[in-house]
Amino acid sequence: MPVVSMSPSEESDLMKITPLGSGQEVGRSCHVVQFKDKKIMLDCGIHPGLTGMDALPFVDCIEADQIDLLLISHFHLDHAGALPWFLQKTTFRGKCYMTHATKAIFFWLLSDYIKVSNISTDQMLYTEKDLEEAMDKIEAINFHEEKEVGGIKFWCYNAGHVLGAAMFMLEIAGVKILYTGDFSREEDRHLMSAEIPNIRPDVLIVESTYGTHIHESRESRENRFTGTVSDIVTRGGRCLIPVFALGRAQELLLILDEYWAAHPELTDIPIYYASSLAKKCMAVYQTFINSMNERIRRQIAVNNPFVFKHISNLKGIDHFDDVGPCVILASPGMMQSGLSRELFESWCTDKKNGCIVAGYCVEGTLAKTILSDPQEITAMNGQKLPLNMQVDYISFSAHTDYKQTSGFIRALKPPQVILVHGEANEMSRLKAALIREYENDEHNIEIHNPRNTVSVDLYFRGEKMAKVMGSLAVQKPEEGVKVSGILVKRNFNYHIIDPKDLSKYTDLTMSTVTQRQSIHYGGTLAMLQHILQQTAGEVETVAAETENKKIIRAFGSIDIIWEPRMVTLEWIASPCNDMFADAVLSTILQVRLRNKSYTFETCVTFPGRSSGQPKIFPLCICYG
Repeated sequence: MPVVSMSPSEESDLMKITPLGSGQEVGRSCHVVQFKDKKIMLDCGIHPGLTGMDALPFVDCIEADQIDLLLISHFHLDHAGALPWFLQKTTFRGKCYMTHATKAIFFWLLSDYIKVSNISTDQMLYTEKDLEEAMDKIEAINFHEEKEVGGIKFWCYNAGHVLGAAMFMLEIAGVKILYTGDFSREEDRHLMSAEIPNIRPDVLIVESTYGTHIHESRESRENRFTGTVSDIVTRGGRCLIPVFALGRAQELLLILDEYWAAHPELTDIPIYYASSLAKKCMAVYQTFINSMNERIRRQIAVNNPFVFKHISNLKGIDHFDDVGPCVILASPGMMQSGLSRELFESWCTDKKNGCIVAGYCVEGTLAKTILSDPQEITAMNGQKLPLNMQVDYISFSAHTDYKQTSGFIRALKPPQVILVHGEANEMSRLKAALIREYENDEHNIEIHNPRNTVSVDLYFRGEKMAKVMGSLAVQKPEEGVKVSGILVKRNFNYHIIDPKDLSKYTDLTMSTVTQRQSIHYGGTLAMLQHILQQTAGEVETVAAETENKKIIRAFGSIDIIWEPRMVTLEWIASPCNDMFADAVLSTILQVRLRNKSYTFETCVTFPGRSSGQPKIFPLCICYG
């Protein structure tokens, strides 16, 4: 059986998982998994609290052209915002995948991000043209559809975070890695909860955004939210709800539209959804109704829940007549810039007004700053403004809390858990809580919380098994019987097959090379047979085509064609046969008279040669 040559890295049992972003932080999610000479990147986001190149993951720690596969979990900027830059501005040549819904929303969201970014052109990571060209490099995948790229098998599950959000399961050489991205195990008004895979992963890379916090019940949260909004507008104030254009915004719109319908006294107070993407986003949401929960699917049969009765679209602040109480949902959610920032600066000095922060806030953003109850804030123009308006935090962020995360881990029982996407303190608390919870558990679970650029090294040892296929597998081999064939390695699968079956089960084909050498020989056939018997032992007569052309065989593989004044050697090329042919040739030459030169001809015939006759090369050999 031939020996298959493999690189040391391919055969290594070491798996390295390196966070290039969201390692002990929230933002710029990006993780690289290296195993068996394969490299996979999971997400490629930007940091909401930073700008320009500073917002990128630490991709300078890797060689982009060595990444085989890039998977995007969902369309949020902190998970996908750097993707156009990575696809267009680096040497990456691998495959990139995301779900259909994610790809549909991704373009509009990133296009809006380019337009509203409050930074100079030279600091922009990419242009609209870069985004359009990047779209051609992104492939779509369905939930539960299995794909394979270079021996890496992968498929995805519903993550329940936003429309199209996915958890990716990877399989490399039999080792399974599950990456959750952002996920939620709680069903809301329009999205399903995250699935629990029926396959146990060897490694779980899981978000830890809320650490050990436990979410308020959904009913209580909604009552507090609608009550706060109602209080602000009934006292004549303006209510600002900073949201991302897609995701939680749709959930809050459903809640407010239902609440307004149930309270006629509020119907004269307008609700605005201030996003240039509003119509485009709603079109996408209506397209992917089947990706939502059963409640929405039942409702769509009666009337479209995303055609709101009490909510109007607002394209920009220029189209807004700021008179009287109102409710405005405006992007971006963390108020780094854009319409939500402009409205906040305009309204923050009036105590009748209110702002409800409804999602997770990253350090360094205005939304995070105002939650600490400062006396004043700094406007985008540098002016100091007093903060008099009411500020409330009512989280509708679709991330798991401690109960959901712990239950998810308990259901899967992975031997290795890697915490990502969480502030350092929250992540440390979650790690400590999980260690305490599982310290006496029969399943040994290791918890890791690596910093950015710090790798987690894991070892997975396994036996290599080769399957017998084709004609070799027709009969079950008996004890002690050797199975001989060709060992074929495809990605991380090994098969032993008969050479005749190569073309059936592989892309390989068998071929033979017939070699032929002609030498001038003036002796008799009997003399030739005699001298060959001295070297090769028994020499068999194969055929006597004519009186002047006879064929004998030496070593069981070398045909010697004798003709008057000419001997031709013919054989199937192989290291062993080539050696036998050299011995026969040498024997024939030895009987020739010494100190004479003999010219002979040699040719090599290849199967399928179209030229007809073999190519003949005259050679001159001198013996003296």
